[in-house]
Amino acid sequence: MTRVLEVGLAGRVGYDVALAWQERLVARRLAGGADVLLLLEHDPVYTLGRSADARHLGAAVLGDVPVRRVGRGGQVTYHGPGQLIGYPVVALAAQGRDVHRYLRSLEDVLIAALRTFDIRSERRPGFTGVWVGSRKIASIGVAVRRWVAWHGFALNVGRDLDGFLPITPCGISGVAMTSVGREGGPEDVARVIPAVVSCFVEVFSYETTRPLDADVRMEPWPAPS
Repeated sequence: MTRVLEVGLAGRVGYDVALAWQERLVARRLAGGADVLLLLEHDPVYTLGRSADARHLGAAVLGDVPVRRVGRGGQVTYHGPGQLIGYPVVALAAQGRDVHRYLRSLEDVLIAALRTFDIRSERRPGFTGVWVGSRKIASIGVAVRRWVAWHGFALNVGRDLDGFLPITPCGISGVAMTSVGREGGPEDVARVIPAVVSCFVEVFSYETTRPLDADVRMEPWPAPS
């Protein structure tokens, strides 16, 4: 059977809307639908993983940016414009039903994508995510339902990282955040998407891609200038 990945470019989407989309896509995958990679940007929001320590929100609890506790793994993070969010909804059979292997594969996707922009990145022992030296450029947190994975990764692209300032990102005290733009790559999320899609297809060994089925409303991303 041909391994097909459906790719959805959803533009800028509120967090609650995107969460509802994921729920629908998980249900569809469990019913025999295709694997999906949903790519988007979020309006500003802070999210906490299912067992995250709320103290890491810091001064963010006093601000106007919404806070959501959700069912993914991981600690506290920020999402906002200028950040590429990837929500793969994929069956883990091809990963041997091994969540740790899946997390490492997501890291491989992002490391390979960053390499196309001459940004050398790597894992950091004991942590999930992707780093450029001592600076964190991408965060990962997933959930699994009946061996279908959802939630996913956040890759910082734009130079504005002020949304991370009130919190302790990923619960790591003193961590410095960075982005594709700050490391010399493009600052436009749309310009990063093709590399991420290409590397995702390669790492997970899909044979072909097609646009996400029309059962999810999407607004196309503008073409890179």
